Amino acid sequence: MSFRLRRVFAVVFLLGAGSLWLFLSPASYEEIFTSTNPQTDNTSQSDDYSAVATTPADSSAPKATDVLAKLPVKGRAPKTGYARDEFYSSWPTIDGCNLRQRIIRRELGATALLGDDNCTVISGEYDEPYTGVHKVFSERAELTVSVQIDHVVALSDAWQKGAQNLSRESRYALATDPLNLLAVDSSANQTKSDGDAATWLPANKSFRCQYVARQVSVKYKYSLWVTEAEHDAIANVLANCPSEPALGLTDF
Repeated sequence: MSFRLRRVFAVVFLLGAGSLWLFLSPASYEEIFTSTNPQTDNTSQSDDYSAVATTPADSSAPKATDVLAKLPVKGRAPKTGYARDEFYSSWPTIDGCNLRQRIIRRELGATALLGDDNCTVISGEYDEPYTGVHKVFSERAELTVSVQIDHVVALSDAWQKGAQNLSRESRYALATDPLNLLAVDSSANQTKSDGDAATWLPANKSFRCQYVARQVSVKYKYSLWVTEAEHDAIANVLANCPSEPALGLTDF
């Protein structure tokens, strides 16, 4: 089959599959998968990741300011014992597709063109959230170099703010939860490193409200805390958007 025919087939497939998947636009970053069977290590077995309707437009969603108010404020615990393997060893495979590719596909939405494996994103475009720059990718190599999957609440930060007290299953869920994952510019992600809101915020100011709302949502969901400086930094951002909704919380 020629490359042109493969591209046509892929586009037709994506259109037909649209009713089966909920994709996120960069403006909303809704959670589209929720794990109901967290694993303790990397596995090729299929986790039950299903689409959920969590939208910032939902009037029943709690406000991020209310979620922030419920987070304990404590000092940072020692980093002693931290290792990425305490959370997960590598991206798991879910229903035959690597989680990294699922997150990239989520962000690129309908523009994502998949390879012959129907998993790997080989081209597409989106508004990158951390920089605000519209990114266009014409081949897989560009995506590999330019895009990283960021843990919105960095795993090292999580470790020092309660995760070391969680079960291994809960830490795995935290590390692989799409609520805590965004496909972002590699350079911006490297600059962020393991910083919290007190030390790093996206250069794209229009995304900051959504960014800190996602952070407090993750921290509440996994019983983590914030430092006083972090709390104040998040509160300062949310003061400009007091109605910003939290994300992915069904038990608030």
